Amino acid sequence: MRKIVTSVIATLALSTATLSAADSYATVNGEKITKNDLEVVLRNPNIDFDLLPKDRKDKAIQQAIEKKLLTSEAIKSGVQKDKAFKDALERIKKDLALEIWMQNQFKKIKVTEKEQKDYYNTNKSRFKTPATLEARHILLKTEADAKKAIEKLNKAKNKKETFVKLAGEMSKGPTASKGGYLGKFPENRMVPEFSAGAKALNVGEYSKKPVKTQFGYHVIFLESKEPAKTLEYAKVQKKIEEFLLQDKFRKSISDTAKRLKKQAKIVIK
Repeated sequence: MRKIVTSVIATLALSTATLSAADSYATVNGEKITKNDLEVVLRNPNIDFDLLPKDRKDKAIQQAIEKKLLTSEAIKSGVQKDKAFKDALERIKKDLALEIWMQNQFKKIKVTEKEQKDYYNTNKSRFKTPATLEARHILLKTEADAKKAIEKLNKAKNKKETFVKLAGEMSKGPTASKGGYLGKFPENRMVPEFSAGAKALNVGEYSKKPVKTQFGYHVIFLESKEPAKTLEYAKVQKKIEEFLLQDKFRKSISDTAKRLKKQAKIVIK
């Protein structure tokens, strides 16, 4: 519970600077109900209150009003003089100080364009997309049935149209209703025999021999094929920047912690 309270307080403290007078949605005895108050009752600062449906807005505002009134009542009771209150406040102050300090430390971290490009050039393998296939199949229980399907395809004028029709009529499994369509997938995602059979085809071709797998006998139609490629720097630059910022920040905090440990007198009991 204390962690939740601390997290909420830290979030509100860090977001206060972005608020304006327009962020008032009600008043209680002259005290404004702001987005800060609503974030607390919604328990998620990432929810945009203005985009919520009216009934959810009304409920949140009523909850915030009740919280204001109950908080006022708690203060009037003199709870701030309680030892438990004072102890909890000190703990929250320390956690909040750490939270804001770490936010400030992160703001100091900078990553240059050269660092980003160097990381990209030395880690290109991380930005590769695998070769992909787009295929349909007709799945049959026996090799004889698969050969019959292939014979029908051999005689057909419109191969793809006939393939889709045969998949709907003959194929076993959930893809039959979709004309045997399997979608796009990394070329090695399927069982090895199927992947090898699909990769061996040219786009627009179907397998002339049944492909046997643990599921049965397949006739495969290859819709498209895309080779493996490395994503361009421009497409991954933002992710690289975010990664390097986080990495530098973690190292900075780790180095600071190590330095402080060396200077501190630590007794573990």
